[in-house]
Amino acid sequence: MREKQIVTNELKKLIKRYFRRKTDEFIPGKTKIPLNIPSFGWEEVSEALESLLTSNVTMGKKVQLFEKLFAEYMDVDYAVMVNSGSSANLIALSLISNPRFPNPSNLNGEIITPAVTWSTTVSPIIMTNNIPVIVDVNLDTFNIDTEKMKNAINKNTKAIMPVHLLGNPCDIETVIEIANDNDLIVIEDTCESYGAEFGGKKVGSFGDLATVSFFFSHHITTIEGGILLTNNEKYSELAKSLRAHGWIRELTHKRDIIKKHKHIDKKYLFYNIGYNLRPTEIQGAFGIHQIKKLDKFIEIRRKNAKYWSKKLKKYSEFLILPWERPRTKHVWFGYPLTIKQSAPFTKECLVNFLKKKKIETRPVMTGDITQQPFLKEKLFKFKISGDLENSKIINDNSFFFGNHHGIGKVEREFIAETIIDFIETKIN
Repeated sequence: MREKQIVTNELKKLIKRYFRRKTDEFIPGKTKIPLNIPSFGWEEVSEALESLLTSNVTMGKKVQLFEKLFAEYMDVDYAVMVNSGSSANLIALSLISNPRFPNPSNLNGEIITPAVTWSTTVSPIIMTNNIPVIVDVNLDTFNIDTEKMKNAINKNTKAIMPVHLLGNPCDIETVIEIANDNDLIVIEDTCESYGAEFGGKKVGSFGDLATVSFFFSHHITTIEGGILLTNNEKYSELAKSLRAHGWIRELTHKRDIIKKHKHIDKKYLFYNIGYNLRPTEIQGAFGIHQIKKLDKFIEIRRKNAKYWSKKLKKYSEFLILPWERPRTKHVWFGYPLTIKQSAPFTKECLVNFLKKKKIETRPVMTGDITQQPFLKEKLFKFKISGDLENSKIINDNSFFFGNHHGIGKVEREFIAETIIDFIETKIN
């Protein structure tokens, strides 16, 4: 035991020294500005190493601690960690489509969700034998158009799954109001936007359920990883069973189930169907240190975005700029730009120019998801409610570049100067 502690302490010193090494100096136009960089340091690696050395690597106490810390941060009662944000979406959709779901009427139905989203927001709707109903978004926020959402509701509607896209809160108060008026479930896809707020309350704490991603490129990371959030104990219990084979091991009220099935070994008592979507202690180890850094990372992103918006405002004749609406707190997963159709240049021209300057860009998530082959080729059943005019514009004319804790004063100034130089050459 003493030898293990000595080895652990020595390794921690080496890891700490390694992460203190100097990074290469940023050279404008030659050093790449990527969409993201690692957000972890020596603390996460040391914590993960400790788990490896003790052989406690499957879901355990560190995962439980991170669940507790993240629930407290998000101001919700329950957090159920899984192996990815996509899995969190799958659990959420499986939960509301499960016979053990409280008031399990309309187990399969239509679920309204925006056209500009990520593939694994829509895929689990289909996988759980529900029908995605795709509606348009607002052009200035990229978030669900609540009027079109309202118009899409019918007798078959079961739930609404809004997405807080790119760190920008959707009009979640209106979503909740409409859902309550129609007795609908709300699942908030908060994978890109934890820490964002609407009316002083964190998004992800409004709906019946919410999902979060800790993928490598997100605000904080557990390498892979995600969490399901809820204030409903029954939902939390069902989620814990679904993430781990459908067994009862983690359930609070498992004794009642054991009494009813005394003839079955309680360690292998399967209360439901389920998956194996459990996280590891390595992910939990990362999470308990990453959560401490989240607010600092968000403030860096907000500072960068404020600078870019100020510098580019004079070109609003050609660009639709993102903005932070009243009563919201934007956490800026990236910084998106939409090129107006009347501009004397195209999205492709600007993206190619940025690429030459080593500034990485990417589309706004899937763009209009109905243009993606798995829907466009009608492999699966889905519906479109209303037109998707704004989503098509975003698909064709929008992109974003990186905004993260690794972008400081020099990098953000270079990005702004590069965009300004490009525009000036096109208008003069």
